Amino acid sequence: MATQEFSRSLPMLLYRALDAVMPRFRKIFNEFGLTEQQWRVLRVLWQDDGIAFGDLAAVTRIPAPSLVGVVDRLAKQGLVGRRRSDADRRQVFIHATEKGRDLHRRVRPKVDDAYAELRSSIDADQWQQLIGSLERIASLEADIEERQRAVNQ
Repeated sequence: MATQEFSRSLPMLLYRALDAVMPRFRKIFNEFGLTEQQWRVLRVLWQDDGIAFGDLAAVTRIPAPSLVGVVDRLAKQGLVGRRRSDADRRQVFIHATEKGRDLHRRVRPKVDDAYAELRSSIDADQWQQLIGSLERIASLEADIEERQRAVNQ
């Protein structure tokens, strides 16, 4: 099989797509004084409040050592809080505070507008195909990990 032309290779297409998509979101993050990593954490908490720290690291794709600093800075801003598990004191749950939920109410209309702008750039079927294809590619990692676990057992 021939090597893919560099500009049409999957990694480069993904980078170019991020370069086309992220500026509109970064503008929103900056307006509210958030980094991209802080945004990812808050976005998860706005959907699934009270998530275990390890699960939050996995979902946001932020390594746990880095996530500590992200959560610390969000806590210092009063946007998130921590709560230890009653069942296992080693486990810590992260949750959005009232101030964090208020931020969601203020930022969501701007994010919804950014998504609407992106979605209007291609037709609905193409959008669904794009999302489905990206989800399939993202699931490859889980498939590889599952096969590796089966081999190691």
